[in-house]
Amino acid sequence: MTTKITVIYDNPKDPDEFEATYREQVALAKQIPGVQRIESAKVSPKEDGTPTPAYRMFDMYFVDYAAASTAVTTPEAGAFVGKVFELATGGVRIVFADVERV
Repeated sequence: MTTKITVIYDNPKDPDEFEATYREQVALAKQIPGVQRIESAKVSPKEDGTPTPAYRMFDMYFVDYAAASTAVTTPEAGAFVGKVFELATGGVRIVFADVERV
């Protein structure tokens, strides 16, 4: 079953600074062995003007859980995670999830 690793960024202290260096993270993710597909999404503003519940979501897809688990042990993943924590001035969550087709 396909597994994805999702990085959920909370609202950064400085969104412009975040965006200025975000592409570096994307480039690092593309170097992680076994990544099949990458998706990036920016959370839409709320209609009532309150802060968004998160800022960005970043997904990396792998053939299965074993492949994702192996990938995170590589130096390339270490460089990626280092950039994640550098960007995450508002907080971050990283989760593994099995992708279910419905």
